[in-house]
Amino acid sequence: MPVLDVRSPAEFAQGHVPGAYSVPLFSDRERAEIGTVYKQQSPAKAVRLGLTYAGQRMGELVAEVDALVKRDHSPLEVYCWRGGQRSGSVAWLLGTAGYSVQRWEGGYKAYRQRVLSEWGSPRPYVVLAGLTGAGKTEVLRAMAELGGPVLDLEGLAHHKGSAFGQIGELPQPTNEQFENHGAQCLEVLSDAPRIWIEDESRSIGRIWLQQSFFAHKKSAPVVLLERSLEERIQRLVAAYGEATRTELAETFMRISKRLGDQNAREAVGHVEQGNLADAARIALHYYDRTYAESVAARATHVAERIDGSGLSDAEVAKLILSLP
Repeated sequence: MPVLDVRSPAEFAQGHVPGAYSVPLFSDRERAEIGTVYKQQSPAKAVRLGLTYAGQRMGELVAEVDALVKRDHSPLEVYCWRGGQRSGSVAWLLGTAGYSVQRWEGGYKAYRQRVLSEWGSPRPYVVLAGLTGAGKTEVLRAMAELGGPVLDLEGLAHHKGSAFGQIGELPQPTNEQFENHGAQCLEVLSDAPRIWIEDESRSIGRIWLQQSFFAHKKSAPVVLLERSLEERIQRLVAAYGEATRTELAETFMRISKRLGDQNAREAVGHVEQGNLADAARIALHYYDRTYAESVAARATHVAERIDGSGLSDAEVAKLILSLP
């Protein structure tokens, strides 16, 4: 069923229902102007200004909807911020134009409350943990390809989770849109006996996980994936080998306080010489120590240890999915 978001373009960009079409009743400028009149003059004058702008938009809006959907479709769904005047006006307009329209009660605001509830609900999460380069993300995606119930947090965030995580990824969504897409995935997985997630910190690049979800993640059982240091270095070189030397060097310098200035400069030297394996080895010296401390703090939650050395991601995925 086609869903129409009639809020302004800026509101839509901040966050929207996955799959919804943006069909704004007002432009960003018009919405701001109406809001100013409402606050500084009166609601009645704001309504009249809104009617003026809406009247100018009516024919164009119907034409946009005609181009987006087919008349023989099931009823359209329409929402605005609170399910008020904007969606009500558009529902009336499209109904007059011959469409069957359902308006969302409570609008996007009510939808967001449901999204946050999805993230905060307790679920049978199982955390796949492992040192940097162990291939956690790749194994989880192989599990998903095999039909395993996986919530791919890094895929949703367009980020690999480390200081280097933005390299080779699409721009990150807003936090709000990340949550909207994630809630949709959680709804699909609602009947799964377990849901596999990756061991993440509270932030994934610019994305911050809901505190309620993060608390569930911290208390979930852990499966620890282990691979040799050399394998992990090879994986990191394969993952970041296509990045430019400038991107890698700049990232090493951004984390120089964590690595130590001398180590960071040594790593940059390796990058400039094309010796990515030794640069990765320096990075892992820091990440391994930090991650080992994190895992040690949750030692009682480790339910299984999986040795993935010499195994493909698909083989590890099958092994993990066969766990009782």
